[in-house]
Amino acid sequence: MTSNERVVVIGAGLAGVTLARRLGELGTPALVVGEEEHRPYNRVLLAEVLAGRYGPDVIALPEPAGLVRGRVTGIDRATRTVHCADGRSIGYGTLVLATGSNPVLPPLRGLFTPDRELPEGVHAFRTLDDCLGLSAAVRPGGTAVVVGGGLLGVSAARALAVRGARVVLAQQAERLMERQLDPGASALVERHLTGLGVEVHTECRVRDVRCVGGAVRSVELADGYALDAELVVLACGVRPRTRLAEDAGLAVHRGVLVDDELRTSDPHIHAVGDCAQHGDTVYGLAAPALEQAGVLAELLAGKDTARYTGTRSLTRLTLTGPAPAGLDLAAFGETVPLPGDDVVQLNDATRGTYRKVVVRDDRLVGGVLVGELGTVGALARAWEGAEPLPTDGGPLLHLLTNDGGS
Repeated sequence: MTSNERVVVIGAGLAGVTLARRLGELGTPALVVGEEEHRPYNRVLLAEVLAGRYGPDVIALPEPAGLVRGRVTGIDRATRTVHCADGRSIGYGTLVLATGSNPVLPPLRGLFTPDRELPEGVHAFRTLDDCLGLSAAVRPGGTAVVVGGGLLGVSAARALAVRGARVVLAQQAERLMERQLDPGASALVERHLTGLGVEVHTECRVRDVRCVGGAVRSVELADGYALDAELVVLACGVRPRTRLAEDAGLAVHRGVLVDDELRTSDPHIHAVGDCAQHGDTVYGLAAPALEQAGVLAELLAGKDTARYTGTRSLTRLTLTGPAPAGLDLAAFGETVPLPGDDVVQLNDATRGTYRKVVVRDDRLVGGVLVGELGTVGALARAWEGAEPLPTDGGPLLHLLTNDGGS
């Protein structure tokens, strides 16, 4: 295959690797350019590596046949060439951006050294290197502050607590995982963390990182209270990596804008995964990335009718381990009801389970489950199908109360 026919994928994360593997199965091999030195890996499982449950080899993904290591520094659309930091140039016929996302680093005083590096003891939590650095630094009885109480912050706090650290979680919002969970489920997650010894502070803003000799010693809250910290984990969300696209003159809003063929404003360049914005949505989740990769593989292999029309994605967090370290939760759709919606809710404090669904106009529009998740598959299928529910409510109660669902 000549360079002007070749498919080149920038990014060896879940989206890029899945796309390359599927293209290979369809007889259209791709060249994947990966920036990290590690084997491709499943980022979703990094918290289990930090907790000590898995080694890096367990979360590794199958390595694409056409994987090269390198950092892409620019795209020349006129010549259809990508340029790498080591001086290499790679020609493409079709280019796919699967560049993922970067961690959001909050504007805290003292966060960066004069060389714009993070001080010793301060870690983002996005890459395997971040995870391995944290894993090497954490110690039983050591003090750690996690900034951010979303999905990533909860996972990091739990993992550090399992490793024996004394953990404080500082969340600016009024409750944990407020974007995915309703108040009842958030309360159960907080109870789970406090059961592991995590000290949870909500409606709490960190404003300052204090260092001595280039190493973190404490963080200061907006009310002036200082928390001792040998480790600080920044879990404040992620932002699509769009710099390459912007520098190349592609249309970018929050992410790289793509149509239903996952095509950017340049017909020879596509984008998938965390970096892509389809319509008004940047997903930043594994399920949409996998679906986008599958659709694009079919398109590039010649199936002209394939289209990506969006993903109704379910957020799931599975933290394995013996009680009290294990936790399962899932959320989909609209978990907070609107006026006029019907709500079915089951709460078992003894078993630590919580199940709630929201019904609007005889259709399941959302749900949240914490604890035993045997019903989640059937509930999610009912939500995805958007079919009217039977008026007597019996099948819905069956889905909620019988593990295994349908």
